[in-house]
Amino acid sequence: MNDYCLVCDNHLKRELTWTSFIFPTIHSPICSICEAKLQLITGERCRICSRSLATLNKKFVQADVCLDCVRWEQDPHWNHCLKQNISLYHYNEFLKEIMALFKFRGDYILAEIFAQSLSRQLKKLSFDLIVAIPLSDERLKERGFNQAEALARMAGQETKAYLKRIHTEKQSKKTRDERLKQKQIFQFQGNSAEIKGKNIVLIDDIYTTGVTLRQAAQVLQQAGAKEIQAITVARG
Repeated sequence: MNDYCLVCDNHLKRELTWTSFIFPTIHSPICSICEAKLQLITGERCRICSRSLATLNKKFVQADVCLDCVRWEQDPHWNHCLKQNISLYHYNEFLKEIMALFKFRGDYILAEIFAQSLSRQLKKLSFDLIVAIPLSDERLKERGFNQAEALARMAGQETKAYLKRIHTEKQSKKTRDERLKQKQIFQFQGNSAEIKGKNIVLIDDIYTTGVTLRQAAQVLQQAGAKEIQAITVARG
């Protein structure tokens, strides 16, 4: 058991009782101070992308869908491609720091921070297969591991590699407009008969514009998948 917070390295205080000794519980790998800095998305949210609707002007919301998702659904090229994305946390400054360590400095163990939350949310979903958003071969070599796959594994889930990613410039370096205009970056790989009529959950770290998830969902849909949902740690 790790006795130190994965983020700030402070000692984790564990209260040992007879009950906890006989019926051990899964403790958070971060301290209560760091835990408090993670902002769960609560209240009204867009039913498609999980964007919090509390701070949005009403003119940017139609029923329970944000205007961005309304536009996605009005586009015949993308409508009904991604049923929904469920994000767990707001992408605040604290979470940005964690993700930078996780993704760009190769701190694999940080995926453990989100394991319990992801596991609980996945249990609420009905699906047949989980597909982690892949990295290109070049990016995988650079980072050492796929962060989306790490998140799934820490949550106790097995993923299927039905997608191959074409190497492009880092998403973080692209503007929103550049992301929205990017060409298809995924290809299907494997036996399409294995996903025909199946419900699939995509897993990734951050939902920003929604382009990456929709491109992945579109490729899986064209290969025969029935319904595609997504789960992400953060909503940017």
